[in-house]
Amino acid sequence: MTEPADAAKRRAIRPVICYPNETLPKPDLTLFQRAREGAEKIDEVLIPPRDAKCFQVKAGQFFRISSVEGSQVGDLNLWNAHDLSERFYSGKTRALHGTHITNGERMWSSFPGLRPMATITHDTLNWYGMDEYGGSVHDVIGTRCDPYTGNLLSGTQYHHCCHSNLTRALSDETGLSLPEAEAYVHDVLNVFMCTGFTRDTGQYFMKASPVRPGDHLEFFAEIDLLGALSACPGGDCSAEHSSDTAACYPLLVEVFAAADGALGDWASPSVNRYDRSHGR
Repeated sequence: MTEPADAAKRRAIRPVICYPNETLPKPDLTLFQRAREGAEKIDEVLIPPRDAKCFQVKAGQFFRISSVEGSQVGDLNLWNAHDLSERFYSGKTRALHGTHITNGERMWSSFPGLRPMATITHDTLNWYGMDEYGGSVHDVIGTRCDPYTGNLLSGTQYHHCCHSNLTRALSDETGLSLPEAEAYVHDVLNVFMCTGFTRDTGQYFMKASPVRPGDHLEFFAEIDLLGALSACPGGDCSAEHSSDTAACYPLLVEVFAAADGALGDWASPSVNRYDRSHGR
């Protein structure tokens, strides 16, 4: 197409933020930090390389995802522990907070709940910020590596990508069949993964994660949660997304319970108050 005479003028129009978030309910990080200081570890789950496992966290507890042996990224799913249809909504989280999330930002649930599921309270990679390529850490833009895309692009039958790992883990935890469990697996929080969009073609890219053993991402559970975490077969995602040859390491999930009364009158958030009449 021929470029119009006013092309430069059209491009120069300033952008408008779609969802200004100044009115979002603010987490009480001071309260959470005070409660965390006296919290006791009550559970842990070690996620093997190229596999996934589930874990449970009650509202008002904390959970931490840690790198323990080597640079490794993970794909995180969260569900309402009592209703799997309420699950993490990466698209709305991205719209409300941006492409990558960190301290004080939240993982929001799907419609019709649309409420905070977990709040990030401590991120040891918060120093990374945004690099010269537009890359940052803990993204809500990538969907998860999956066998369908692998088959589409290269004709493979690869079974240890994050989608399949999460499906197996949820099936094992709940007793659902693989097809039933797969229907609940959803777009993820890419924990520790360093990603962005190329400036020229707008393609999703990954690069070597800055995570090192000892780094962790910690959350406050806003509702009763069932979580599943996959230790991605891409390892640190420096070269390959799904591979049996990439160096891969376990990830550790730890759960901490605050002392009785430490959260004062804090209450789990209610579901969204939209009346669901949809104009009828």
